[in-house]
Amino acid sequence: MMKGRSLSAEDRARLETAIGYQFAEKERLDRALTHSSARNARASNYQRLEFLGDRVLGLCVAELLFQTFLDANEGELSVRLNQLVSAESCARVADELSLHEFIRTGSDVKKITGKHMMNVRADVVESLIAAIYLDGGLEAARRFVLRHWTDRAASADGARRDAKTELQEWAHAKFGVAPRYRTDDRSGPDHDPRFTVTVEVDGIEPETGTDRSKRGAEQIAAMRLLEREGVWQKQSAGN
Repeated sequence: MMKGRSLSAEDRARLETAIGYQFAEKERLDRALTHSSARNARASNYQRLEFLGDRVLGLCVAELLFQTFLDANEGELSVRLNQLVSAESCARVADELSLHEFIRTGSDVKKITGKHMMNVRADVVESLIAAIYLDGGLEAARRFVLRHWTDRAASADGARRDAKTELQEWAHAKFGVAPRYRTDDRSGPDHDPRFTVTVEVDGIEPETGTDRSKRGAEQIAAMRLLEREGVWQKQSAGN
């Protein structure tokens, strides 16, 4: 991360090569990488771009799934969509592009650790998608999304069943009980909330999940419990 300073021409060129897009208005790229903690960033950080990018990403991935899985019903498509646009998936894309090297931050970034740091990386990916969309239109944003999400959509992990349904059936068969979900925390602004949810099954340790929606957090918690108990194979870091 770069504390306080803007992208140099060399940094900008290196990043544009990595993302496969040349910006006509370079300041859009700078803003997409500026965290609210950066000096003088109150009016020019990535928060508004992240809001737009979340919607553009959702549209492009929904379109990808609709065209790829012709026999899937609405429920299966929704499960796949939630997984592919989750904070964890977006953060992995950020890592593949080494975006952490280019994010402009302030001294307060030292307070951003663990799950919060994952959310920052995810937010930057969404703000970058919005910047591409504003600079080059929907087709340019779609090309970026397809480059980084097509293989993810077709992966074995993407073909998993709904995690909550799987956990419900497994818990009933193994313990004769149903899982219970508890919302532990809701944080963040109204336009970009973060929910932390715990899932409990009598007889085993609980698990937690964090995501932008309550349902998404429940799905992540259920997935982690299934992986921990060996019901599902643990996802690899590259998927």
